[in-house]
Amino acid sequence: MRILLAVASRHQGTWEMGEVMAGVLAGRGHVVDQRAPEDVPSLDGYDAVLLGSAVYVAHWLPAARHLADAFVDELRARPVWIFSSGLATQPANSANSPLEIAALRERIGARGHRSFRGRLDRAALTFAERAIIAGGRAKEGDHRDMAAVATWATQIGEELDLLAAAPASPARV
Repeated sequence: MRILLAVASRHQGTWEMGEVMAGVLAGRGHVVDQRAPEDVPSLDGYDAVLLGSAVYVAHWLPAARHLADAFVDELRARPVWIFSSGLATQPANSANSPLEIAALRERIGARGHRSFRGRLDRAALTFAERAIIAGGRAKEGDHRDMAAVATWATQIGEELDLLAAAPASPARV
């Protein structure tokens, strides 16, 4: 299958998670095209989509939200999974659960959503980002669990393999 892996990342931490996912899926024989959401002009030719974003102030980045809004019908027509990466030290923490995820998942028909812990390097942040982080008392460091990212990608790959092996449903007249 040909998979679009669209990743919105401000400081490359979420992008690197996408690279792990792409490697796992490519290792299973899938063709993976990892792109920034703003570099996706069309979903033509893709059999499945993984869409992810870094989370800032409990929201996905605008580019990821825009891609989902721009291609709602096309996303609903193929298998889609979404993921988030935030600063929370615990994946269930509300700072790593964007407010719009439930509505987004419903709107595009996503088969699943996964939140992953993120990475915080204060030196790479803007003044405004550092001010927000200070208020949230986020802990500096790389809190990403790349093994969990790879495991999730493996699960998606297994599901895609089953979909590819399923007989095509007869055309309706």
